[in-house]
Amino acid sequence: MGNQQILESINEGALRTDLPRFDIGDTLNVHARIVEGEKERVQVFQGTLIARKGRGINESIIVRRVVDDIGIERTWPLNSPMIAKIEVVRRTDARRAKLYFLRDRVGKSRRLRDRRRGMKHVEGLETIQK
Repeated sequence: MGNQQILESINEGALRTDLPRFDIGDTLNVHARIVEGEKERVQVFQGTLIARKGRGINESIIVRRVVDDIGIERTWPLNSPMIAKIEVVRRTDARRAKLYFLRDRVGKSRRLRDRRRGMKHVEGLETIQK
């Protein structure tokens, strides 16, 4: 057994299994734990998933939202204990692996279209209904 297989078998126990399936372009609610002094609370960050990096224990996500015409991006390690849960609000079509071009978009061109084609592979997955 090589060094890489040994490392992957050690890290396998720390991987999260409670995460839903989500892809680039989906709108997510990321419930992040915030520690303030001795108190801990959960803060929801809703935005568009623009990037996934790494794999296994090192995987991270970048979620972008726009508030008052100012773009805010947050990066989280996917297996971090600081993430309480992740919910998929809306599924959209993305034809790229990274959506960094959304940083330059303003107005209606910032929108992504809903996923209509190829729904058979995500049919059983639920999203949050508003």
